Amino acid sequence: MERKLHLLDTYTARGSDGVDYKVCAYEHLVRDESIAADGLDHWEPSGQAEYRLADGAPVEVRRDGSMRVARSGVELHVQRSG
Repeated sequence: MERKLHLLDTYTARGSDGVDYKVCAYEHLVRDESIAADGLDHWEPSGQAEYRLADGAPVEVRRDGSMRVARSGVELHVQRSG
């Protein structure tokens, strides 16, 4: 099954190290092979989401919504506007 990522959103989060990070939220898409008659690619959401920093580093999202940069352990806190 072929997959690709679709960018949903980007936002700024403050790290426990005092640095601001750009977080990118993606959804996983899978190719829908059942709709091939028109010759176009058709992609459907798989129900999976993935979060990464702008540099590609994986971000772990816990059940309570808290986030942590996987490689460094830095905790992230979303900057709310307004």
